[in-house]
Amino acid sequence: MSFENLLLERDGPTAVLTINRPRVLNALNTSTLDELRRAVLDLEHDSAVRVVLLTGAGDKAFAAGADINELATLRPVDGKEHARRGQHVFDLIANLGKPVIAAINGYALGGGCELALACTLRLAADTARLGQPEIHLGLIPGYAGTQRLPRLVGKGVALDLLLTGRQIAADEALRIGLVNRVVPAADLMAESRALAADLAARPPVAAQYILEAVNRGLELPLDAGQFLEATLFGLVASTDDMREGTNAFLEKRKPAFKGR
Repeated sequence: MSFENLLLERDGPTAVLTINRPRVLNALNTSTLDELRRAVLDLEHDSAVRVVLLTGAGDKAFAAGADINELATLRPVDGKEHARRGQHVFDLIANLGKPVIAAINGYALGGGCELALACTLRLAADTARLGQPEIHLGLIPGYAGTQRLPRLVGKGVALDLLLTGRQIAADEALRIGLVNRVVPAADLMAESRALAADLAARPPVAAQYILEAVNRGLELPLDAGQFLEATLFGLVASTDDMREGTNAFLEKRKPAFKGR
């Protein structure tokens, strides 16, 4: 599969997906979103890939937002379709069934911040800047930022960021729970790859069901979420990986998970 705006590298069970538009700070135009959709669908069906690592080319930006040249020409019907297209792509990432790690190597603003929000875990360089500055353009986030951000950091903190449009540094993003870890910029990719390797060594069916239980369960009442969890627990209890994991524990050896 060839791309104009993305780079896709497979490193054992880890796929590294890089937004490759550094001259425009990896802005997310329509063609880049379409390429992301195609890449994610390909990775979803690649059983050899257990973890996806998502980052931006260069050292300035993860993704500095949507393409303003495209936004400036939108009308109401076009605007709704534009937002729904981006939401669809980011939903594919959020519900991939495999961990997706965002390695935030610089600016993650607007659509770039929303892209990071759709990922499973977020590692940020200590030089990263994050925010939802759409209000400065007379806009609101359109790729689910108004939905995922408050679910992650809480309503009050999310409204502060959304209504002021201010950018925050990596240390504040860590404090409010927007990112999971902050590392020196020079170590970001090494740390991200190490985390990806660690997650890839885990049983993939259990990882898939954890993601499903959390993603779906957050939208359910507690009793319904617990029922979902119990159902998925029953399914995973029938896997070869469960038997391998429990036997390896009892036999005091390292398990070898096969993903079935």
